[in-house]
Amino acid sequence: MKAEILAVGTELLLGDILNTNAQFLAQELAALGIEVYYQTVVGDNPGRLEDTIFHAFSRADLIITTGGLGPTEDDLTKETAAKYFGENLVLDEKALAQIEKFFKRIGREMTENNVKQAMVPEKNGVVLYNENGTAPGIIIEKDGKMIVMLPGPPKETVPMFLNQVKPYLAKKQEATFVSRILRVAGVGESAMETAVKDMIDAQTNPTIAPYAKDGESILRITARAKDEEEANRLIDPVAAALRERLGHAVYAEGETDMETVTAGLLLEKGKTLAVAESCTGGMIVSSLIEYAGISKALLEGCVTYSNEAKMKRLGVKAETLEKYGAVSPQTAAEMAEGIARTSGAAIGLATTGVAGPDGGTPEKPVGLVYVALHADGKTKVKELRFAGKRNKIRERAAYAALDWLRRTLQYEE
Repeated sequence: MKAEILAVGTELLLGDILNTNAQFLAQELAALGIEVYYQTVVGDNPGRLEDTIFHAFSRADLIITTGGLGPTEDDLTKETAAKYFGENLVLDEKALAQIEKFFKRIGREMTENNVKQAMVPEKNGVVLYNENGTAPGIIIEKDGKMIVMLPGPPKETVPMFLNQVKPYLAKKQEATFVSRILRVAGVGESAMETAVKDMIDAQTNPTIAPYAKDGESILRITARAKDEEEANRLIDPVAAALRERLGHAVYAEGETDMETVTAGLLLEKGKTLAVAESCTGGMIVSSLIEYAGISKALLEGCVTYSNEAKMKRLGVKAETLEKYGAVSPQTAAEMAEGIARTSGAAIGLATTGVAGPDGGTPEKPVGLVYVALHADGKTKVKELRFAGKRNKIRERAAYAALDWLRRTLQYEE
């Protein structure tokens, strides 16, 4: 089954709203083994919408639309799809009752134009009743073509797809597709692909696909099988081989992130942490406190941006700052030791660097960052270099610091 995702709405064309629905739907369709060859955005214009839907069906078996199901005159997705399939629209009393109930729940009067939302195809339609808004979704299927129309707001799109559309589409597939994600840190997408290229080139079933996302790399392993159990049996040896090839760089499987994994390890190992940040400005601590219960491990976080703060709060020596500067392995080491000592934490973590856009020199260019880690009476320092704008450098430095802490807790690197 070949699919096209069609987002309807002038606000999307103007960039006023981010099209997160397309990303979500693409991921979900891939997991079902449905190939998406095109994603299209069209405004609320009757002629262009009709041209787009009719053209999309010339190259796809399935179209999934989001938006254009509202009560106003320019909401025409349903009407245009009905025209393509030669369907009449009739009133669905259950959908109307749900719309009326929704307005009562939020304490507002339903206007007459909302009745338009309860109009559904007379013969070949499946109504997707909306528990989170007014517009019901609709599936029309006829002559080997199918359109799935979903409301635009993600809070309505996501549950409607997961609870109603996904099971419907899964029944249409002859096989089950199961994907597993390996999350890789400290290795760029191109380097990761090079390390496993022979496995990618030799792939049949399962397939291996590399991606880059938010400063980390991802390997998606997808297997086609008669059921989920068989698919996982196919995936297991491939995942094990990739883990062996990439080693400690593989930090997790599935939908998680570096801060969640690192926070979990701190609690699992019973270690306490204190963080002194200069260039990262609190990003490390901010990410860790997203994890519920981290207060048992995270004792303290300090943003010691100025030299005075480094000396007064952490005990960094004036002569160290004079001789080596604030951005130096020596200062980073004293920062990590100072925060561990003054807080009583088992581990002290520190960052200092040149985030830019100014302040760089030939010896210490923008993007130079030192990360220091003090644990078990020993202090280690890493020199890192990042490219990009100021915030990107800070984000990458914070991520790298967390990754080093994760490796230390997991493997004593």
